[in-house]
Amino acid sequence: MSIALSEQEIFRRKSLQDLRDLGINPYPAEAYKVTAHAKDITENFNSQPDNYKEVTIAGRIMTRRIMGSASFFELQDSTGRIQVYIKRDDICPDEDKTLYNTVFKKLLDIGDYVGVRGFAFITQTGELSVHTQELTILSKSLKPLPVVKRDDAGNIFDGFTDPEMRYRQRYVDLTVNPDFKNIFIARSKVISTMRGYFNDQGWMEVETPILQAVHGGAAARPFMTHHNTLDMPLYLRIANELYLKRLIVAGFDGVYEFGKMFRNEGMDRTHNPEFTAMEIYVAYKDYIWMMAMVEECLAKVAMAVHGKTLIKVGSNEIEFGGEYEKLSMYDSILKYTGIDVSAMDEAALRQTCRDLAIEVDSTMGKGKLVDEIFSAKVEANLIQPTYITDYPIEMTPLAKKHRSKDGLVERFELFVNGKEIANAYSELNDPIDQRERFEDQLLLAGRGDEEAMAMDDDFLRALEYGMPPTSGLGIGIDRLVMLMTNQSTIQEVLFFPQMRPEKKAKVATADDFIAAGVPAEWVPVLNKMGFNTVEELKAGNPNKVFNDLGGMRKKLKLDIPMPTKDEVMKWFE
Repeated sequence: MSIALSEQEIFRRKSLQDLRDLGINPYPAEAYKVTAHAKDITENFNSQPDNYKEVTIAGRIMTRRIMGSASFFELQDSTGRIQVYIKRDDICPDEDKTLYNTVFKKLLDIGDYVGVRGFAFITQTGELSVHTQELTILSKSLKPLPVVKRDDAGNIFDGFTDPEMRYRQRYVDLTVNPDFKNIFIARSKVISTMRGYFNDQGWMEVETPILQAVHGGAAARPFMTHHNTLDMPLYLRIANELYLKRLIVAGFDGVYEFGKMFRNEGMDRTHNPEFTAMEIYVAYKDYIWMMAMVEECLAKVAMAVHGKTLIKVGSNEIEFGGEYEKLSMYDSILKYTGIDVSAMDEAALRQTCRDLAIEVDSTMGKGKLVDEIFSAKVEANLIQPTYITDYPIEMTPLAKKHRSKDGLVERFELFVNGKEIANAYSELNDPIDQRERFEDQLLLAGRGDEEAMAMDDDFLRALEYGMPPTSGLGIGIDRLVMLMTNQSTIQEVLFFPQMRPEKKAKVATADDFIAAGVPAEWVPVLNKMGFNTVEELKAGNPNKVFNDLGGMRKKLKLDIPMPTKDEVMKWFE
């Protein structure tokens, strides 16, 4: 299969071959020992100059200023950028100046990885630089990076900003937009801080199956696959709750897991079909205890990321320290709609939804109708951290019945900035009650509810062996990171969010170009210039195309007649 290459890609492949012809391996196998990083040198050189009399750094060439016998380039490593000074006679002390005159000046490009051994110093213009004594090629880049221009004030022009391109080519995004790395550094801090907090309490991190014979632990539509050897359907987990509870039955006092969940549902600014969740279960606790634990944990997370508990999220300032507000589900609806739904049956709830212009369907039972009202009329008002508590029993098949309020369960969800980020229960440990709840879910499934839970007989068997009183919590890590990094879309906090299939570039045939008036012998030249379709050609600048054709004819040493300018202009009619 032929690959349509741009002019720059053709030249870079030629440079690659030229390097090999010179006996230089553009992709060496040997380890390259790095002794310093850009950030380390820039932050500490002034106070500790003697520590940088000999350094070895490595990274990408990001800018170059080629001069005569001495040049400058900017090297970017994982920590930042630093200027590098390179002098011909320093890296070529003998008569052979090929490494500078040919390799550095002609065969290296922006985006190439190089290693530099030298020493740090201050130039005459006062700029910290690394003076090169030895240059090593580490990897040749065959595709040109997008050119992101910055002025003296650091403002960016012509940036790599198209969201689809950024998410699809995250490797390019984080190279030319390195500030976005801070989002993922913060993400790592969020997870490591939570993990450290749980470990300090003596709770154990575990792993549970991703492929499950029965999908359970949440109300969601699963992804389904098939295991050939066992000849049975399996589901990608929608939650790990039921397996973690089995471990509480087994005698562990506290278990938690950070893991991927998969839900075959819609995609939007806060939903990705593959997402990260943390679930934790602690024996001999209830949901009231869990509220205090969540407040302490999230305050630690905010401190780890920002050094304070009051953080900016959009136009709001969110305070993660202190005690959070608590509202029951019914009270929150009453507060924001003026309607008391606590005593309504399904018919009355359905009418209330119609009165509030909330779209519902016949598959929805009482619990889902209440949830629809809450989602439409309450969620957006919950800016500061707020616990919504005491849900209708129909909404929560896995939570314990409320100790004092009939028809409700001991559950809370934590809402921040109008979005739910945590969900917790006093866990149901009565196996007879649990079986009845599962049977109710089967009735909802029979009505067409694709998110209804399935019957899990093995989990029920585990409960029959006895599970102690337990509180469980799930936190959506992606949404928590969105809050902590002030991002409005989930795609910004995922390295590789799910994307629609990439549209392959259409490649026209030679006949298409010939039909547009292009002589057959010039079609391959246009392809090498990056024009894969007649439409792409017509979108170009005719004068530039004419001039570039002359340049390509000379570079490729083509023995074909040059078309006149008038002839080229007709290609664009």
